[in-house]
Amino acid sequence: MWQPSELEQTALHQKLRDGEILFAGNSQLNIYGRLTCGSGKRMLKKNRVFFQNEHEAIMQGYRPCGHCMKQAYKKWKDATI
Repeated sequence: MWQPSELEQTALHQKLRDGEILFAGNSQLNIYGRLTCGSGKRMLKKNRVFFQNEHEAIMQGYRPCGHCMKQAYKKWKDATI
């Protein structure tokens, strides 16, 4: 997991271009989703964290976004009921 404050802007942009970062999360809500998610794009920059993959996000205690990851969210929700 990377926080933007830990990386210089150029390093962050390079990781995005290289495909090293595939998911973003909200550190306050513990939700992760795709980089293209409209909900994720509206979050405050100070709350953003980045993940290489879904497994990393789940291992950090994040749950899938209900907007951009509907199937994964439904599976998570059904497992927590």
